[in-house]
Amino acid sequence: MKVSVVLPAKNESAAIEQTIKKIKQLNIVDEIIVVNDGSTDKTSIVAEQAGAKVITHPYSKGNGAAIKTGARNATGDLIVFMDADGQHDPQDIPRLLEKINQGYDLVVGARQKGSQASVGRGIANTLYNNLATYMTEQKVEDLTSGFRAVRANKFREFLYLLPNGFSYPTTSTMAFFRAGYSVTYVPIHAAKRIGKSHIQPLKDGVRFFLIIFKIATLFSPLKMFLPIAVVLFLMGTGWYGYTLYEFHRFTNMSALLYTGGIMIFLMGLISEQITALMYKEK
Repeated sequence: MKVSVVLPAKNESAAIEQTIKKIKQLNIVDEIIVVNDGSTDKTSIVAEQAGAKVITHPYSKGNGAAIKTGARNATGDLIVFMDADGQHDPQDIPRLLEKINQGYDLVVGARQKGSQASVGRGIANTLYNNLATYMTEQKVEDLTSGFRAVRANKFREFLYLLPNGFSYPTTSTMAFFRAGYSVTYVPIHAAKRIGKSHIQPLKDGVRFFLIIFKIATLFSPLKMFLPIAVVLFLMGTGWYGYTLYEFHRFTNMSALLYTGGIMIFLMGLISEQITALMYKEK
């Protein structure tokens, strides 16, 4: 099968040439597509000189938008997505493709200990993985890794779900689980990136909460809403028992807790139905 490699790149002129040359040395890749996401440096020129096909966004649209552009223009049956900043080792590509050949639809390069950019991001990724494992009831080793190999036709099914920002790995992984496609992991080591990171701590904090909710809504919202509803119902029952024993009456607080629990449960139920419609076959 034909293999395409997609490299989203924004101001990666310092590392992109080295990355492309290492990929070409493998002699198993049919095309390398660099999506130049509005770079202000020489990323586009360096990538073309190194032998890659370059598609340029007129302005920066985001990492996810670059991924979607690359997926739409790739001609390969299999697509490998990886960073252009030197973090991902092209020598791991054959290991990912080997798993695809074994019948998997999505293979993710799972970063091992010591590969996280910071302690804070390592903790956040651990929380993501644990939550995704709970939601899918499958072991999720690295939900946010951008190094992955997929079957192109199946990945394109979910392009409309992918955000334009940095959480495309989370969205695509959960979409594959929800659709019942086969997902597996290959352990990798991510090196320190070359150049300046585009991640901002403040935005990362907001993105953390957005990803938490996205994980829930993309797979099974009821699994997220039901425990909250049960807690509120139990709190209402406990408060009612206390006020009945002490004051022999039913209070507004108990009514509020019961009502909140029922409303959250119904919201989860409706969200579950909406999510099911999102994955309805065309």
